[in-house]
Amino acid sequence: VLLQASGGGLAQAGGSLRLSCAASEFSLGELAIGWFRQAPGKEREGVSCISGREQSTYYSDSVKGRFTISSDNAKNTVYLQMDNLKPEDTATYYCASSALTIYGSCPIDELPFDSWAAGTLVTVSS
Repeated sequence: VLLQASGGGLAQAGGSLRLSCAASEFSLGELAIGWFRQAPGKEREGVSCISGREQSTYYSDSVKGRFTISSDNAKNTVYLQMDNLKPEDTATYYCASSALTIYGSCPIDELPFDSWAAGTLVTVSS
């Protein structure tokens, strides 16, 4: 699977950004797509995931209620809408795919994400 992430940039606290993850060679219905982020000096964090044809979703507690993950199968693209951004959301964001999916859930910490896009930087100013 080839993945390309885009949409990062600079936003003010309280603002919004939308990240995109375009996939090729495989249909999104066959994959789980996860969004991860890593801030300088911190461990990588799985923030959201969408899985399979039923589009089960997962959000970490740090983004729940502010971020929304969605999938456009016609464009083979997954989006991460990020609203009410906070300075602590500043990080490089990566999308990744797992060919293993679990019906009814998207356990981001358990799935084997083995194809990764280059990161896109999100900076949130206070």
